[in-house]
Formats: sequence, structure tokens, C-alpha cells
Amino acid sequence: MIGGKTRVLGVVGHPVDHSLSPLMHNSAIARLNLDLVYLPFPVAPECLEVALAGFAAIGVVGFNVTIPHKQAILPLLTEVSTVAAAVGAVNTVLRKDGGWLGTNTDVEGFVAPLLGDRDWRGTVAVVLGNGGAARAVVAGCSQLGCAEIFVVGRNRERLAAFREGWDLPVSDRLRVCVWDELSSLIPQATLLVNATDVGMGKKVDQSPIGVEEMRLLPDGAVVYDLIYNPSPTKFLQLATDCGLMAIDGAEMLVQQGAAALKLWLQLPSVPVDVMRQALQSHLG
Repeated sequence: MIGGKTRVLGVVGHPVDHSLSPLMHNSAIARLNLDLVYLPFPVAPECLEVALAGFAAIGVVGFNVTIPHKQAILPLLTEVSTVAAAVGAVNTVLRKDGGWLGTNTDVEGFVAPLLGDRDWRGTVAVVLGNGGAARAVVAGCSQLGCAEIFVVGRNRERLAAFREGWDLPVSDRLRVCVWDELSSLIPQATLLVNATDVGMGKKVDQSPIGVEEMRLLPDGAVVYDLIYNPSPTKFLQLATDCGLMAIDGAEMLVQQGAAALKLWLQLPSVPVDVMRQALQSHLG
């Protein structure tokens, strides 16, 4: 039951009504039997600074950050973690010492489904898109040990801006390319990642690449879509049809959410299985 002592967590975005984070986090909170609630907060870009002041005034414990605020929130924070500074984007914020600490758990979430017996060292990754999500993917690919990371976009100015500010070893591995170069990059890729919004919302019937390009991937390549709803996206369906291993964004969502919840609650572990089950049940 929500009462006067109930503490508040949440997610800010614009829009945010599609987010499944409240479902996932509130399931874990219920299992932990905590007097806490996780809420969606629709915050327009021009209202972000005012929203943070309001959160501080009412004692919000912390919140997640989604599109379009992951980079815009940086100058409004008191402190930024090393990983968030390296990525240049924030997805998790914690109230700390009267200010706000921003970090990024997307990197941990992205890497989680790729860990296991496979050795990614020396491989090539191709990332479609050059927004905040792509920055987390690049950092994750560097952690995995990918030898080269190609980021492909359509706007040369945004690509140039994306290229700036990376520390070693990412900067030595990162290449930015325009979309026209994609067909020459795909045959090298052990990992192909969609970090665009193509495949969701109004673009649900689209794929960032066609079947002809998908067929250029080498045997054993992994195709990863950060989108988790719908599943599979058209992008992943093409990959499956071509006999390739396909990973959607559901496990990334679960793992980044679990990492954020551990940070907010200062707990060594949270019920990840409960969060995963809640998400899977909703998505069918």
C-alpha cells in the first residue's frame, strides 16, 4: 500500500508511456517487500531542469533516464560516474549528498547476453546508429575486446561529434562511417547491432537493413537489436531467416534495470528472475 512514508523511484522520458521499467521494477520491489514505488514521469526536454528540482524537493530516491534526455541531463548533475563520462550518456541517477549522481548501467545490460563461452577479442562489431544508446554499445564492445567498432550513421556532423571525447582504448578501436559504406562493412562483422529506433513505434514494420545486406554477414555472426518490443523486430526476423543468432533487447533491459536497482537500494543483489519473468509475461 502506498502511504506517506512510501519512497519514490521512476523513469523520465518524452514520451515514457511505452516504458516497461515500472512493471519490472515494481515486481522486484514487491518481492523485496519494500515501501517503495517506481513511477513513469513524462518530462518534456524544456522541463528537465525543473523536473530535477521537483524530484529533489519531494525526496525522490533515484530515477532512470531514457530518450531524449540521456545526454541533455549531463550538465544538470552534481557528479557523473567514470563509465557515464566515458559513454557521454546517463541512464541512471541517484540522489547523493544533496545532489544528483549520474551513471550508466546500459553498458552492463548490453554486455550481459553476450557473456559466456564466446571470445569476442579480436572481432569486428558494426553498430547502426549514433545516439546515446549507440555510445553504450560502443563502450560494451570495447569491454568485450572487439578489435574494431564501426559506427554507421547518416549525418556526417553527428558522426564527427560521436567520434570525439572517447578515451583509450575505445578511441583506437572506433571508426565512424556513413551509411553508404555499410555494405562493405557487414561482411567483416561478427556482431551487428541495431541502436536506432527503426523497428519500433511508427517504424515497427521497417528494418534498418534489408535481407540482401543481412545475407552478407559471415557464418556465426550475432545480430543484436536493442529494441525489445515487438520481439522479434523485422531486423531480427531477417537475421533468423538467414540462419543467424538473434538477440533482442529484453535481457539488456532486465540487466540494466537490476544494476540500477542495486545502486538505488544499496543491495548486493536484487531478484533479477522476478524482473525477467514480469517482462516476459507482459511481452508474451
